[in-house]
Order: sequence, then C-alpha cells, then structure tokens
Amino acid sequence: MTSATHPRSPAAASSPVAAPWLPGLLLGTGVALAGRWLGQGEWLQAHGLGTLTMTLLLGVALGAALRPAQAARARPGVDIARQRLLRLGIVLYGLRLTVHDIAHLGLAGLLADALMVASTFGLACWLGPRWLGLDRETSMLIGAGSAVCGAAAVMAAEPVVRARQAQATVAIAVVVLFGSVAVLLYPALHRAGLHWPFIPGGDAGFGRYAGATIHEVAQVVAVGRAIGPAAADAAVVAKMVRVMMLAPLLLALSAGLARRGGEGLASKIAVPWFAFGFVGAVLVHSLQWLPPGVLAAVEAADGLLLGIAMAALGLSTQLPAIRRAGLRPLALGAALFAWLVAGGALVQCGAAAFAHQR
Repeated sequence: MTSATHPRSPAAASSPVAAPWLPGLLLGTGVALAGRWLGQGEWLQAHGLGTLTMTLLLGVALGAALRPAQAARARPGVDIARQRLLRLGIVLYGLRLTVHDIAHLGLAGLLADALMVASTFGLACWLGPRWLGLDRETSMLIGAGSAVCGAAAVMAAEPVVRARQAQATVAIAVVVLFGSVAVLLYPALHRAGLHWPFIPGGDAGFGRYAGATIHEVAQVVAVGRAIGPAAADAAVVAKMVRVMMLAPLLLALSAGLARRGGEGLASKIAVPWFAFGFVGAVLVHSLQWLPPGVLAAVEAADGLLLGIAMAALGLSTQLPAIRRAGLRPLALGAALFAWLVAGGALVQCGAAAFAHQR
C-alpha cells in the first residue's frame, strides 16, 4: 500500500520509453563495427567486399535472423540510422569535396542524371501496369525508388500517389534488395574491366556511372569506396545531383495525377533538404576554413555514421514482404535494375561524347 502512494522517480517512470531508439542504434553500431573489422581483410578488399559492403551483408543476414519481436524492438533505432544518420553522414561527406569536384560533373553529367531519372520512372509507369499487371501505385513507388534515391524516394512519393502502407513496404523492400545486389555487382564489373568500352574516364567515370544508377546513397558510397577515392567522390556528387531531382519529379507527378482526377498532393512534396546541407559543406571545405585536425576527426565520425546507416539498410531489408508480394514487384525491380546497369552505361557513354564535342 505504501509503495503505491509514493510517486515513482523520473528515471523509473520514463525508463520503458526513455530511449526506444537505443536497441536499434546499438545493434546498427555493432554491425557497423563488425563490418569494419571484416572489411579490413585483404582478400575481401581484393574482391570488392570492403567495409561498407560487408556491413550491408551482415545487416541483411542478421535482419533475416531476428525474431519479429526483436525486429520490432530494434525498428525505431534502425529507422533513425537509415534516415537521419545517413543524411547527416552525407552532409559531412561534403567536407571531403570542393566546388571543383562538383563542377567536374559538368553539363553532360547533369543531363545524364536527369535522363536516367526520367527514363527509369517512365519505364516503371509503363512496364508495371501494362505488361506485368502490377497496380499503378506500387509501380510508381518502385519507379521513384529506382530512379532517384531508394527508400527515401519511396516514402516521399507515398503520399503523392496515395499508396497504402503495404504497397510502400513492398516497394522499399524491392529497391533495397536490388540496390544491395548493385553493391556486389558494380565492383565485380569494375574488376572484370567490362565497363571500359562504354564508360570512359577511369575510376572517376565509373563513379559517375555508379552515382547515376545505384538506388540508395549509402550503396553508392559503398561501391565508390570499394573501387577507390576518385570513384567514391565522383559517385557521391553524381548521386546527390540525382537526390536533388526528387522534388521536381514529385511536383511533376503530383501535377500529372491532379490532371487525371484530382489525386495530386503538391502540398506534401518532400524537399531533400539534406542535399542542400551537402552543398553547404562542400562550400565550407572549398573555403578552407577548417583545420586538418578537425577535418580528420569529421572524416572518422562520418565513416562511422555511414557504416551505421549501411547496417540499418541491411537490417531493414524486408525479405518476407517481398515473398508475400509475389513475383510481379520483383520482376519490375529486376527490369528497372537491368535498365540502370545497361542503359546507364550507354547514357554515360553518350554523355562523355557530348562533353568531348563541347
């Protein structure tokens, strides 16, 4: 009776919900550290399985092994890592680049990115409903995720197309799955030298190709780092240009749906503000305001943030959702992935020829 009359301490009262994100963040950090340790192996690095790639694979394997209750407990922290920590990591990555690095992408690179975004989304809208019998909303969501920036684009497009949560879940699972395949495939293509007839420009050229065609920002970073610093920097620049195209794509989509029947939700367009933070960080680095010691500390912290985000991406890969959805979403994701790999190479070749003529 006495214990019931005494108020609980603040710590005891808030402990069940004080940090619902903590289990997921701790899990992601553990996976990231394990991936960093494994990724330092010479044999793995020689075969394109660097730190971030190993972190992703560990995350996928662990995510598939978690029980539903464990996955639910980790989800808040995993979501924070996959969204907020990733965006913070990309902003900090801007402190490794200069305005000259972005300018090096050029008009040809900008046009290549725009062409890949438009063609990939258009292909999804045509191929999904007409040839695969997939509903329009899921087709658009998979198209947005494949064309721009993976799961973030799917979540941004969900209110615009008025999709159900189940449709968004399937779309996210599909784009993360094929983006994960890209993390393994692209370094293998680079090592095999199959890209040289189509993608000039050495490692930087291949990095621009990766940035213009791989789904998630973290996956682009993983592929770039597996190849080399020049590829990583060029890949991130090309990818961030794609990310900045998310808002125009959603505005165009909203306007198109509004003309068809009042389904546009332009007031809910998601603006990728972190992309502008990335540009701001590039400007700061270009002005050389920060001392080398600060830059080194930021680079170390950034590497950890990106590792945790990559772990979260793997942990959130929802293989059961894909199995329940059937083959049609997978078929659409595979077709778009094939276009990104093959069509992206042709577009990069054309962009290089355009730049040479100018």
